[in-house]
Amino acid sequence: MPEAAKPDVVRRAESMVRKDDKGGFPPQEQDPPGLTGRMDPIPDHGEETWVGRDRLTGLKALVTGADSGIGRAVAIAFAREGADVAISYLEAEQEDAEETARLVREAGRNAVLVPGDLVERETCEQVVTDAVEGLGGLDILVNNAGFHWARDGDALDGLTPETVERTLRTNFDAILWLCKAAAPHLGDGASIINTSSVQAYDPSTPLLDYAATKAAVNNLTVNLAAALGPRGIRVNAVAPGPVWTPLQPATRRAQDVEKFGAETPLGRAAQPSELAGAYVFLASPEEASYVSGTVIGVTGGRPVF
Repeated sequence: MPEAAKPDVVRRAESMVRKDDKGGFPPQEQDPPGLTGRMDPIPDHGEETWVGRDRLTGLKALVTGADSGIGRAVAIAFAREGADVAISYLEAEQEDAEETARLVREAGRNAVLVPGDLVERETCEQVVTDAVEGLGGLDILVNNAGFHWARDGDALDGLTPETVERTLRTNFDAILWLCKAAAPHLGDGASIINTSSVQAYDPSTPLLDYAATKAAVNNLTVNLAAALGPRGIRVNAVAPGPVWTPLQPATRRAQDVEKFGAETPLGRAAQPSELAGAYVFLASPEEASYVSGTVIGVTGGRPVF
């Protein structure tokens, strides 16, 4: 097909496919938790490309880690599909969170900012309370906030109590407390979506503790689906592969960022916008009405079985 005759969406898809197997990011580092504006290149969250089709009209969603990365892409997509969104984030990410809120409001939806560090159970409960009050209810909970720390050399020697504790409490404990706090507010047709990882299936040694938490998230997703199914609440997960988010330059060495994602069959990392569709599908009470207890892999070709 001649280049001029190709639809914009086809040209965009072709431009995102790397063919040199080198990843393609300039070497860079940030202090955790990292900010979007300091990344090179700036990630694509769907700001210019996501077109809503009213699949979530009138629904109310709480998205954790929604200041940047996958969470921002999900918040944008949800808003353009008709949902109001509560944005959970760390206080250090205020700048990014306000930009996400601006994009949600630009879509004509209500945006509620609910800051707090989810490693604390009381904060998880308060975030849910603030989201419900700000939105006037809750229909969708997206447990997306996550943390990892890539290590050099021996995986055990590189473990520190601080990073392990944060990884476990952010990636697993917080989901338990958020779900417990949110469950009384969720009714028939509601949805919980957890963020797992390809690491649950194909773990990397430098991410030993992170990979273990994501395997636990898969197990928890299945158990919650069984427990909440009789109430009409669906529980699923999305397992991303490597995704270009602030977490990467904030927790990896500069030289590792340079080749980030090159190990996938597609030879590149995903942009956050490429994950949003899976979350929209699982959140939709019509399209995914009989989908519960499953994990959707968006991994660039790496296996999730």
